[in-house]
Amino acid sequence: MSSHRALAVSAAAVAVLGLAAPAAVARDGMNFNPSNIVALPSVIARGGQLTITVDGCPGGATATSDAFPSTQLMTVAGSNTARGTATVNRDARNGTHPITVTCGGKSLTNPAAFTVIGGVQGGFGGGSSTGATPTDVAIGGGLVAAAVLAGGAFWLRRRSEKRI
Repeated sequence: MSSHRALAVSAAAVAVLGLAAPAAVARDGMNFNPSNIVALPSVIARGGQLTITVDGCPGGATATSDAFPSTQLMTVAGSNTARGTATVNRDARNGTHPITVTCGGKSLTNPAAFTVIGGVQGGFGGGSSTGATPTDVAIGGGLVAAAVLAGGAFWLRRRSEKRI
């Protein structure tokens, strides 16, 4: 009887381990299904660093975009998440950009993952130009001329008051 009991316990243990093995293999890297691409910060200036995170890529991944070179994403320890850092090109155009992540032969694209912003285009000439523009010089010269005229008029008026 004891040998039958040992055989039954062994068979049950092998059955339990046999059923659990495929789930363990799928959890440890065989199930690639990229999802939820997140880029932080979501608004970034040219030349800035972008952190890219994607779920469902336990073996790492590759992220590509028209705003930065191909970037390797490494697996975060103990998870199905991959993460990496990309540097946005200095000549990237303003506006939204997509990110495509490829892992395990599967691809996923977030069409508006992040937004690139450039120099401020406010007022006359904007803040993104280097040096003074002709418009800046004309405005500055006009203000200086107005100050000289106002100062001269004030000085002449004060001088005439002293004569009386």
